Amino acid sequence: MEQGYLTLETGEVFEGVLIGAGKKSIGEVVFNTSMTGYQEIITDPSYAGQIITFCYPIIGNYGINALDDESIAPALSGVVIGDLCETPSHYQSIQKFSEKLKKFGITGIAGVDTRLLVKTIRSRGTVKGVLSTTKDVEFSGQDQEPLWVEKVSTKKIQYYKNRGPHVVLMDYGHKKSILSALLAENCAVTVVPFNTTFEKIKALNPDGVLFSNGPGDPMELKKWFPEIKKISSSYPSLGICLGHQLIALSFGAQTTKLAYGHRGGNHPVKELETGKVKITAQNHSYVVMDDSIDGQIFDITYRNVNDQSIEGLKHKVYPIQTVQFHPEAHPGPSDTEYILKEFVKRIASLGETRYAIK
Repeated sequence: MEQGYLTLETGEVFEGVLIGAGKKSIGEVVFNTSMTGYQEIITDPSYAGQIITFCYPIIGNYGINALDDESIAPALSGVVIGDLCETPSHYQSIQKFSEKLKKFGITGIAGVDTRLLVKTIRSRGTVKGVLSTTKDVEFSGQDQEPLWVEKVSTKKIQYYKNRGPHVVLMDYGHKKSILSALLAENCAVTVVPFNTTFEKIKALNPDGVLFSNGPGDPMELKKWFPEIKKISSSYPSLGICLGHQLIALSFGAQTTKLAYGHRGGNHPVKELETGKVKITAQNHSYVVMDDSIDGQIFDITYRNVNDQSIEGLKHKVYPIQTVQFHPEAHPGPSDTEYILKEFVKRIASLGETRYAIK
């Protein structure tokens, strides 16, 4: 293995050995606190353009299987780990972790002091970093980052036949588990590109619309806010993660970037109506700002126990609900899977249910 370096734009350098593609890579350096689920994490489209630091000390011990990818190909920029296990042990394992990275051209670095790196990110805030074979890297004069949502969203409409209500899945970089959860509830699902207009959605005649997770700053999608507002005002809607932020923004709220985000499968969230605390899976940099919420339009339904940030909204007039966390989890706890089930029940019972198949 070749000696490698992770150099942060703030000047810190972390040494290790390069794994995977071994090529130079740049991205926003973030960290995830989950103890399992590394396969789902590296294939989550929401990590597009980011370098993930795994807090859990050993990665690769149960290998890679054929079932748990959340997308066809990883969109992340790189991976940082402490100990790499190259002798996985699991009956479903078909590939090593490092082989997965190499197959899709993803650069990783192992043998890094990830505790120190995470402490650095927590003190500095999220920063850009470069993975390479040298410490001498340039951060100046970089081109503007691409619209990551456009890169990970489907390019064509995809239809999944089923016998239940018809849900349109607005794809900003959806995890496979969201689609699987809808299909498990017998929904017929049409997956559409992120820039699909209200008129095209109307032509699909859905019973409900789900606005998915995805990468990047939600304000980059500002030009589509009017369409998002028309869609969510016309159909029972559920927003998850980025979808939550986009719905809030389309109704006049504002978002801000957290210092280092929420990423992991152990984030406590309080359901304000019941006072119960749910343990949730999260992956986001941005949050909806408290003072931007119009109390005449939305009720706040969930709050993060740790920092009190908004974790969910419910419209006072329209059947619109949003959550900042991932109710389908994968990886993560199943405390909030009822949210997807209730969404399906709601669209099935509202008015005259129009099914997608005869």
